[in-house]
Amino acid sequence: MRAAKIMALGIVAFAVFAHQPAMADCEIISATHSADTKGEALLMSRALAAKSASELRRTKGWRRFAMSPQKVEPDPFWKKVRPVVPESVIYGTFVTAKTYTTCWSGVRVPYVCTSGAKVCGN
Repeated sequence: MRAAKIMALGIVAFAVFAHQPAMADCEIISATHSADTKGEALLMSRALAAKSASELRRTKGWRRFAMSPQKVEPDPFWKKVRPVVPESVIYGTFVTAKTYTTCWSGVRVPYVCTSGAKVCGN
């Protein structure tokens, strides 16, 4: 009787722990793009973030990955001219299910956007 109880508890414990999802491995990515139009800068920074997520999946050997929006610091190309993007030049933030994008007026180009995401794979 006691052996049956121990075996039953073992089966229950195995069932609980065996069906736990594997711990997801996550990384924060960001991608910056500049353009002559607001729309191009926005779309291309998001596209570059998606490309970075796909490359990360391939590098890590993940079968699948999920992206969620993550606010990151804007990444200006001309860091010697403008090391930090001041609030006064940011013209918008755009959040989707996959990216958090901050856009601002550039120094050498009219528009710049940085998209950030948390990428988790398994």
